Amino acid sequence: MIRVGISGWRYAPWRGVFYPPGLPQRRELEYAAQRLGSIELNGSFYSLQRPSSYRTWVEQTPEDFVFSVKGGRFVTHMLRLRGVETALANFFASGPLALGPKLGPVLWQLPERHPYDAQELGAFLDLLPRTTGQAAALARQHDARVEGRAWTSTDLDRPLEHVLEVRHPSFRTPDFLDLLARHRVGVVVADTAGRWPAFDAVTSPVVYVRLHGEEELYVSGYGAEALDRWADRVRVWAREADVYVYFDNDVKVHAPHDAMALATRLGVGPSPPAQG
Repeated sequence: MIRVGISGWRYAPWRGVFYPPGLPQRRELEYAAQRLGSIELNGSFYSLQRPSSYRTWVEQTPEDFVFSVKGGRFVTHMLRLRGVETALANFFASGPLALGPKLGPVLWQLPERHPYDAQELGAFLDLLPRTTGQAAALARQHDARVEGRAWTSTDLDRPLEHVLEVRHPSFRTPDFLDLLARHRVGVVVADTAGRWPAFDAVTSPVVYVRLHGEEELYVSGYGAEALDRWADRVRVWAREADVYVYFDNDVKVHAPHDAMALATRLGVGPSPPAQG
């Protein structure tokens, strides 16, 4: 299974360029989801969302659409993976389970200043729920931050995959990949214009790719040759894992167009609706 999409969809520069002039902001997700097979929810990284928001996103997307959800920076950047039990409970209680069958992998991103510590990371990975049933049980341990607006149930107990993106050079060690493989957590394949470590390994049932820009972070696009190379890599990974690819080069509105071009090469994703 291959999914190609974008990281987020609410970007002012996209209006009138990717999004047609005059399209109401409330319909931007619907418009993007008609052209792509998945979107990475990144608002969940900055703050706890509400179950009502997740349910709205479900209603605005096709039946076979999938969201990845970015784990909260309170866990990764503020608590730095330590003493995170309640924070994890609050995150899962804030609404990801309301996505139901549209819930894809959960992305955890460590900051650039965070070095590799096998014991610390292993303890964090041990805490992660591996099914939606386990996530619901964890969510019920939430505190007052989400009291009165928590979603702590699941319609069906499904596998729940996690992936990790790292940015400190100390992660360039086989021990790190071995640790992820033992915990069945995917290592993010990140294209970062050479700024952060790049990995090419299958450590879980999911290969998760984030394309931040080939030459300049978040700015540069991907030409035909680059997209051909990424399509070839995706086909190889897809022989042994599900593959999720998200374009995060949003500044000059490259992301949605690059995503649709890659999806076309791979023969995946919805066909754009007829015009007129």
